[in-house]
Amino acid sequence: MKAILLAAGRGERMRPLTDQCPKPLLPLRGRPLIEWHLLALAREGVREVVVNTAWREQQIVDALGDGSRFGLAIRYSLEGRDHGGALETAGGLKKALPLLGLAGDEPFWYVAADVFAPDFRFDAAAAAALQPGDLAHLWLVPNPPQHPGGDFGLVDGRVGPGADGARFTWSGIGVFRPGFVHELMAELPVGAKARLRPYLDAAIARGRLGAQRWEGTWADVGTPERLHALDAGG
Repeated sequence: MKAILLAAGRGERMRPLTDQCPKPLLPLRGRPLIEWHLLALAREGVREVVVNTAWREQQIVDALGDGSRFGLAIRYSLEGRDHGGALETAGGLKKALPLLGLAGDEPFWYVAADVFAPDFRFDAAAAAALQPGDLAHLWLVPNPPQHPGGDFGLVDGRVGPGADGARFTWSGIGVFRPGFVHELMAELPVGAKARLRPYLDAAIARGRLGAQRWEGTWADVGTPERLHALDAGG
């Protein structure tokens, strides 16, 4: 499989750390945050990755290069150069998808570069969770303190209202089919800014979004305080 890493955000909540350094390059436990994902993908046999960039994007390109030192081939979707800034999650996906060079309905990994999930396995068994007919499959985690309301409910492997109103937070990791973009985002122009949530809701409405819980190590590295706590082993 191939993968897209979303790495274009400004990281406003991480200021002042992100004033001069893009958030994916902030060091965590001895390596830049984005490298944890790159190494995990390479360990499971992923060989082609597209990284979307915007804020101080040349620093990301210079740091990661062509990806060969990770055992990967990296292409870049340069939103800053081409559009003057980040296109948000859906706009970034729409622009980057052609760079993946997918064949037909070939699924791909979607990974938010600013989450920390060092023991997630991007392997064939995980990818097989994507059911025939579904447009995407998400991994959901227990709600962190900063997001107590969560994002989605979960019933029998389907995103739904949730038993007894229980909700979970999307980890930022999923496996998607190209049809998610081609069917749900057909009217979104390339280069337009748009968030992904409305399109996930559209997939839910069609009954074509699966999900499962994941209990491994996970953190939304959203503030300097959270970064420092994780770096200290918290």
